[in-house]
Amino acid sequence: MTDGVKLRIGFIPLADATALLVAVDKGFTAAEGLDIELVREVSWSNVRDKLNIGLFDAAHLIAPIAIASSLGLGHIKVPIVAPFGLGVNGNAITVSPALQAQLADAADGNLRDPMVTARALARVVAARKAKGAEPLTFGMTFPFSTHNYHLRFWMAAGGVDPDEDVRLVVLPPPYMVDSLASGHVDAFCVGAPWNSVAVDLGIGHILHFVSEILARATEKLLAVRQRWAEENPDVLSRLVRAHQRAADFVEDVNNRDEVASLLAPANRIGVAPEVIRRTLDGRLKVSPDGTFRNDDHYLLVGRGGAARPDPAQAAWLYAQMVRWGQAPLSREMLAAAKAVCRPDLYDAASGVATAPDPSAPADHIGAFTGPAFDPDDIEAHLAAWTIRRS
Repeated sequence: MTDGVKLRIGFIPLADATALLVAVDKGFTAAEGLDIELVREVSWSNVRDKLNIGLFDAAHLIAPIAIASSLGLGHIKVPIVAPFGLGVNGNAITVSPALQAQLADAADGNLRDPMVTARALARVVAARKAKGAEPLTFGMTFPFSTHNYHLRFWMAAGGVDPDEDVRLVVLPPPYMVDSLASGHVDAFCVGAPWNSVAVDLGIGHILHFVSEILARATEKLLAVRQRWAEENPDVLSRLVRAHQRAADFVEDVNNRDEVASLLAPANRIGVAPEVIRRTLDGRLKVSPDGTFRNDDHYLLVGRGGAARPDPAQAAWLYAQMVRWGQAPLSREMLAAAKAVCRPDLYDAASGVATAPDPSAPADHIGAFTGPAFDPDDIEAHLAAWTIRRS
């Protein structure tokens, strides 16, 4: 391919942009005849707006933003489709040393158990209320974000109402660490590598990987406008193939040092290569004292079918929007949410069958509490929870 189709693609400096960055920097997109300009952004609202109005042809995007845009929630309605998944899992909840100590004192079991920590948080919240103290403040990246829903799902399981008992604030991912250091937040949920940066600076403890709360959670998508996808099917297929090559390259452990070096510069992610390498390997330092925790499913870039978009994951995210009062319950909206994730486009472009991950949960989600999720029965999911807005 030598036609050099020019595309502008926006991204946020996060480890789950790896397949996109490697696709460009290793020449996989060029091999498909694509001339990509990567644009590093700070906020998700910038990425969404530039994609929606056509300043970006594609974007590294949080899955719930793609869904909200397609449903016309919180902004103008622009249907978005995702032919490729950039990352499954990868988020973590990081808390200040003070909150870590309070949770440890209040816990009635192992702090690795998210139900133990959720109930401990409820005790800490109650004690603060009794003293008339300000509510704890948790940072997350966007109202329509996995980070928001992961925090809420975990808190509410322990009896904490995320709208009444704590304060949730929006912060761009690169600003999370400084906000924790300055005491503006007591904790945050964000994608890699910013949790690790906080730990390395001695100002945070990683409390949970999201893979301990939800075994499988779609995080970022390669998103395009639906109309653009329909008008550029060949270009879209080439873009997917280049990303598939990149994901395969990243998941080969022999390439990890090279990948970490590619992602380290300031115009990419802008952190030390060793931090990125630990992220890709699922071996993270979780405490300033040097304690490490390993999880093979911490961040899935391509393996285990992670690159193939999953409509069941979109249904779970839509269910969270309904649960927390961001969207009405509607069969039509559920169908539109599922339609954001397009495994058919992925299959057509890749031309290969994706083997299922034998360790993946049967319901595609694997939440640490509650009944199995049925993507066709959102009502049952909502009925299982006492704390909800709907």
